[in-house]
Amino acid sequence: MRYTKVHLSGLAYELAPNVVASSELERRIEPVYRALRFQVGQLEALTGIRERRWWDEGFKLSEGAARAGRKALEKAGVEAGDLGALIYAGVCRESSEPATACAVASRLGAGKDCAVFDISNACLGVLSGIVDVANRIELGQIKAGLVVSCESAREINESMIASMIQTPTMEHFKLSIATLTGGSGAVAVLLTDSSLRRKGPRLLGGTTQAAPQHWDLCRWEHDFMRTDAPAVLKHGVELARGTWARFTSHLGWGAVGPDKTICHQVGGPHRAAVLQAFGVSEDKDFSTYSHLGNIGTVSLPLTAALADERGFLNKGDRVGFLGIGSGLNCMMLGWEW
Repeated sequence: MRYTKVHLSGLAYELAPNVVASSELERRIEPVYRALRFQVGQLEALTGIRERRWWDEGFKLSEGAARAGRKALEKAGVEAGDLGALIYAGVCRESSEPATACAVASRLGAGKDCAVFDISNACLGVLSGIVDVANRIELGQIKAGLVVSCESAREINESMIASMIQTPTMEHFKLSIATLTGGSGAVAVLLTDSSLRRKGPRLLGGTTQAAPQHWDLCRWEHDFMRTDAPAVLKHGVELARGTWARFTSHLGWGAVGPDKTICHQVGGPHRAAVLQAFGVSEDKDFSTYSHLGNIGTVSLPLTAALADERGFLNKGDRVGFLGIGSGLNCMMLGWEW
């Protein structure tokens, strides 16, 4: 994938209001810890996550996505009526039908000529949405498109805590612990063509690879989620290593690679393993997992927004968005900031 006309004109987010510490979750699964003779502090020690955020009970996903979308549009000075595409890319959706994107489009006031639909690709949803919109812009079909997502960890965590207490075994704990890393938040990515006055970072291109033989390692069905975390890490790093080699070669970045990286936020061990596999030092990477947890599709773009706000990403930087999701799928996008 290579692009010449696509710019990131608006990147915005909405943080969930309720901070939930890892110690609070451990307090709630105290019977499990007693049964397994665990010491308090294991959750943070295993993941590097001190806290995460949850929405209020009953909060609408489309409202969170619309709040982030409104901010992105305002930053760029673009009207919702000018959008040629609006994609909702979250793992969490308000219903099986219709598309959650329809509710977001209604809240924002998108026009009748706007393509409105959902994309589902595990934690790669927003990156997949970016590629869809970028292709439309590059082909001259639209001038602007918005990708939004809103993830909520409260409901699945409540369900998993109840399940862990009911079945306090080591095997069940291993398959459930990754769920407790989940956080909540919303994000919006506004892409435009070169005609907009405020162009923003330019999308250069990207690479995607898949290892679908590992589709069963992480599954979320209804109110239950199970993750073979060690296997996801092992095979995920293998897939990411191959994708990285193709990505840096495709963009002509060679062994030097990007100046800065933004990875999907899983936890401390995952970040260390991935960066080591790429040969990238941690000072080139910006992370948020320690205080926001894993927000699924929201994590990578929200982390990029914070990195930009805090001056970590500088004009002219070559920036790599490095995403990986259940399936297994890996996608990397390169930007000139």
